[in-house]
Amino acid sequence: MNNKPKISVITVSYNSQSTIRNTVESVANQDYTNKEHVVIDGKSTDWTLDILDFCKQKIDILVSEEDEGIYDAMNKGILASSGDIIGILNSDDFYADQNILTQVAEIFEKSKCDCLYGDLVYVSRGDSSKVVRYWQSGDFNSKNLDNGWMLPHPTFFVRRKVYEKYGLYRLDLNSAADYEMTLRLLYHNSLKVVYLNKILVKMRVGGMSNRNLFNRLRANNQDSLSWTINNLKKPFFLRVKKPLKKIKQFFLRP
Repeated sequence: MNNKPKISVITVSYNSQSTIRNTVESVANQDYTNKEHVVIDGKSTDWTLDILDFCKQKIDILVSEEDEGIYDAMNKGILASSGDIIGILNSDDFYADQNILTQVAEIFEKSKCDCLYGDLVYVSRGDSSKVVRYWQSGDFNSKNLDNGWMLPHPTFFVRRKVYEKYGLYRLDLNSAADYEMTLRLLYHNSLKVVYLNKILVKMRVGGMSNRNLFNRLRANNQDSLSWTINNLKKPFFLRVKKPLKKIKQFFLRP
């Protein structure tokens, strides 16, 4: 009998034929055995579904149907999963090495934390060994959120019971849904979070997640609304602080 916590990894895909196999193999190659991979596809029209069918023995749950966007698909994945701990790995992403989930599980067990996050690097789409940006998160402090801090969402692991108690991603916030989730869990509800000082995920530039990121950097209103929704006082110059916070990522290197 496996007494280790079960980790579910949710992957959302849509027309991801060039990267989806690497993402699936990244999860399959993790040395942590009590894991589950859930893939929620948005009814891809390219070769994605054929590739997923080829890899089906490495996938525990596969759903392909139309959805209302990436966060709707993530919510479907969370609801379909059965893990004690849930992580999100997008179809352009892959784990930095084979023992990421093992380390994540160990920290959850030892610290009894509610959530965990780490560092992320953006890599070239054509050469995954070439680092383009380095997102070094640092320890969590609620004051950092006032200054535009954000954790890298693909490194964020959350206990299932947290989602059950505090809810899933809000679809009305579009690309700010992960930002609002951070505010809701870590700031408004002060859940126990641990920073794993390690690169957990490598993300290819130019994918769906990056397009969402740049849309958000063009200063839409959802980031500000996330503070209002959580009954938090919105920081001054938030729209300026968040983009500025990311500039150093282009100069740092692991």
